[in-house]
Amino acid sequence: MKQYDYIELQVTSNFSFLRGGSHPEELMQYAAELGYQAIALADHNTLAGIVRAHVAAKKAGVRFIPACCLNLVDGFSLLAYPTDKDAYSRLSALLTVGNLRTEKGKCELYKRMFTSMQQE
Repeated sequence: MKQYDYIELQVTSNFSFLRGGSHPEELMQYAAELGYQAIALADHNTLAGIVRAHVAAKKAGVRFIPACCLNLVDGFSLLAYPTDKDAYSRLSALLTVGNLRTEKGKCELYKRMFTSMQQE
């Protein structure tokens, strides 16, 4: 199968309610069928599909890039790509705070919250 140099860095799964329609497993399999060498899953304000995507990507032979699309209440949407365990931990903590600020199924993130994510 032909390998492509292209890497999709903003795929959303059905964990992004009303935005993505496919399960993470299906997305990883399809990426392999298309000949992608790597793919990122960037659901909106959640890391809920990361583990399923990682397992499926490994099985399909595709390099998986964990990501998250952060939709700010007072700004633009940002793509976050944690590069190590510490960054993943800070991103998870940020999402937890955003989830606790509002009702179930929503996440409120503000620009000022990013100062707590910075490495010391």
